Amino acid sequence: MKAVRVVVTGRVQGVGFRWSARRAAERIGVAGWVRNEAGGAVEAHIEGPAERVDAMLAWLARGPDDADVRDVEQREAKVEAIQGFAIK
Repeated sequence: MKAVRVVVTGRVQGVGFRWSARRAAERIGVAGWVRNEAGGAVEAHIEGPAERVDAMLAWLARGPDDADVRDVEQREAKVEAIQGFAIK
């Protein structure tokens, strides 16, 4: 199991990023959560098998069609054994 905490910056709020991220996470098969941050970024916690987490990170680097992702910062996180994927 692998877990990462991610902060995505750019035009990522007001473009359906969180809802699209949840759909992508469910399709890819990872658990975690996603939320908007006050400064305009989106933060996420992703966990699951390493190859699936990597696939979700690749999706986050693109985002939905209306997003303009400028940067994705990631750091290793503790596996929390989260079930499902939530929008906070």
